Amino acid sequence: MKENKKYFTRMGDGTGVYMTADEIRSDMEAGMKDAAARGKIPELTEEDQKYLFEIITMEGNVVGVKRGMEVVSTSDSGCFKLSYQANIPMDRTTSVLVNERVLGLDSVDIGNIDYSYKTVKPILHDEAKIMEIAQAQAVIPVLYGGMPDLGRYTKPDGPVDNWSELLPLGKIQEALAAQEEAVEHAVKDLVYIADGMADAGADGMNFDTCGASGDADFLAALKAVERIKKKHPDLGIELGMAGEFVMGMHGKLYYDDTRLAGLYPHKQVKLAEKAGANIFGPVVNTNSNQSFPWNIARAVTFIKACSEASNIPVHVNVGMGVGGTPMAYVPPTDVVSKAAKAMVEIAKIDGL
Repeated sequence: MKENKKYFTRMGDGTGVYMTADEIRSDMEAGMKDAAARGKIPELTEEDQKYLFEIITMEGNVVGVKRGMEVVSTSDSGCFKLSYQANIPMDRTTSVLVNERVLGLDSVDIGNIDYSYKTVKPILHDEAKIMEIAQAQAVIPVLYGGMPDLGRYTKPDGPVDNWSELLPLGKIQEALAAQEEAVEHAVKDLVYIADGMADAGADGMNFDTCGASGDADFLAALKAVERIKKKHPDLGIELGMAGEFVMGMHGKLYYDDTRLAGLYPHKQVKLAEKAGANIFGPVVNTNSNQSFPWNIARAVTFIKACSEASNIPVHVNVGMGVGGTPMAYVPPTDVVSKAAKAMVEIAKIDGL
């Protein structure tokens, strides 16, 4: 009778389901093997698998890490989530204080509602003033956040041709050249904004969703980090990824003799280190058609390998549709807390 007991868990879209122990273990194994095969990384140990099963089947709507294993928290677009997503009317500097003094975050970032560095360039003076006010009031580190967002540099809004339009036309060389030109435009903007934020007293920069437009997008972030750290060695930089796998939209781009297309987190982090990033935010995408046990086992396998390879703090993305959590606008707390616990205690991350 005990073998037929069913445990409440979730699907990758947040739907509640009941699964037997055998079904959970089967999905865990499949998710783990998928990650190991794709990333060419080790599978979880038997001890890790056993403990992950315990976490998945724990009772309660919220679980926590063991005492003494607490990690720090950071965020992306944290200062307008309260006003924009929770519909609480407050400005970003007030949101900084709520995040610090009510929600207990260890750091937070201020970003423009558009969250793209290209759109911030013409209003840098206004954004810098907001950063200056936040720095005068807050105790926790306050970063400025946004995305490299390489696609913004294509016509009609940007100066270069759109490679996504050129490629279907067979204009391969033109598409490659357009991406390379966009990289240089983006790097200039990222460095320019970092200069302004450093002058305003920012504790650091958050480059979020790097690689969203493929390997050229990732290259722009790496080059920008390298140049910024040479000018502002004390300015902290968090580099967070857009996905687990760097898409080869260009396919022939390299950084430090490493080809960018096709890199998984454990290799992405090594380039972030070389560029000078202080924190790396790896991503593992959630498959909404699979169960939470499948997704979390897969995510932990990827991130454990990343943590072991890294010499800088790893702050894994555990949010809407990444890090083993469901793809839902408000991810259920039960599995989010279990994903966080698994990441801390099995994948050995440094922050969330």
